[in-house]
Amino acid sequence: MSDDEASPSIQARDLIEGLGKGLRVIEAFSEDQPRLTPSQAAELTGLTRTAARRYLLSLVHFGYAATDGKQFWLAPRVLRLGQSYLGAARLPRIAQPFIQQVSAQTGETVNVSVLDGHEVVYVARSSPPRWVSVGYQVGVRVPAHVVTPGPVILSTWSKAALAEWVAAHGFATFTARTVTDPAGFVEEVQRARRQGYWFTTGQLDAVYQGLSLPLIDRKGRCHGAIGMTVIASQYSEEAMLTRLLPPLREAAQALRAVL
Repeated sequence: MSDDEASPSIQARDLIEGLGKGLRVIEAFSEDQPRLTPSQAAELTGLTRTAARRYLLSLVHFGYAATDGKQFWLAPRVLRLGQSYLGAARLPRIAQPFIQQVSAQTGETVNVSVLDGHEVVYVARSSPPRWVSVGYQVGVRVPAHVVTPGPVILSTWSKAALAEWVAAHGFATFTARTVTDPAGFVEEVQRARRQGYWFTTGQLDAVYQGLSLPLIDRKGRCHGAIGMTVIASQYSEEAMLTRLLPPLREAAQALRAVL
């Protein structure tokens, strides 16, 4: 666990339960369900319909949601919550000059990402000055089993923690190459641990392939991953490992001293 993720032991008496419930209501909205009725919000959050409706109306009152009287949807103001993290977190700020250097050196987009539960979240990005850049925008969330940061971050976990994570993960299929067998995914993580990096092609989208390394500090703690996503037809695996892996490795090693 990184310094950004670490938290002291918290007693239940110190918690504001209503805040947690309100955040659960915000998290209930998704790409598949951008609009929710109070009944739907209640089902997704485990709240009663009356409670879900009150939280939704409160979000509208404070500018974080809107409604037509029947359905509710998030308002742009909710983006401030994610922007607050990006502005305050150490990792994106510290990593930015390093990934800019790698991007300028390779001509490819470089990302830094973290693991949030069962998703990889991209928190920093540097793109070369060209018309089209590939890779994930800051704030994008992707299932961890289909992108290279997932296996490399999990490769720093203990076997017990990895087993617990795998048992709770939903291995959805995206392409014919997606690894959906839990045992097969564990093998990927073990190989990533031995190699110190992970490379894969076409697990989320057949057009792309990725390469990532863990970002580990001097105490051996993993803070996230640094990597690239490129068009698969532009690089062979050998070219990825000979041309793109060394600068990524140098950046990871340089970051080790400042994380």
